[in-house]
Amino acid sequence: MNPLDSLYRDLIMDHARHPQGKGLQDPFDGESFQVNPTCGDQVRLRVDLDNTGEQPKLAQVSWDGQGCSISQASVSMMKDLVEGEDLDQVAHLEEIFGRLMHSRGQGIDPDEAALLGDAEALEGTSRYPMRVKCALLGWMALKDAVAKAQAGDNSPAGAPEGI
Repeated sequence: MNPLDSLYRDLIMDHARHPQGKGLQDPFDGESFQVNPTCGDQVRLRVDLDNTGEQPKLAQVSWDGQGCSISQASVSMMKDLVEGEDLDQVAHLEEIFGRLMHSRGQGIDPDEAALLGDAEALEGTSRYPMRVKCALLGWMALKDAVAKAQAGDNSPAGAPEGI
């Protein structure tokens, strides 16, 4: 294993062992529950929006879930990356991360990849199609929760309690 792969592996494991934003918070404006049916990974994610400025911002992201180290690390990295950003930037980061995950190990423009912060460490995951779904799970929950928040739907996500 080359030193960069080792560093990325350590970063992923650190986020998986010490996840950022884990623990559901109230109040929230939107919630989503997502499951990866191929492996059983699950995440319930809540967002709270700040609509006081010119652009709505993602004031808070909280989540709970269970699954592999990739799914847990990805949502932790995502939380750190998007919290406090305006929703246009959140959508832009989501699009970049999606392209990274579908690059099949070829990567993306280095300047764009750098915008992903710690989440850039998940690039190696893109070589394994079954693991891409794990890395994207939290991002799908984020997109859904933001859409619900913008629509004024903060009803429970319809998943079992405790997740």
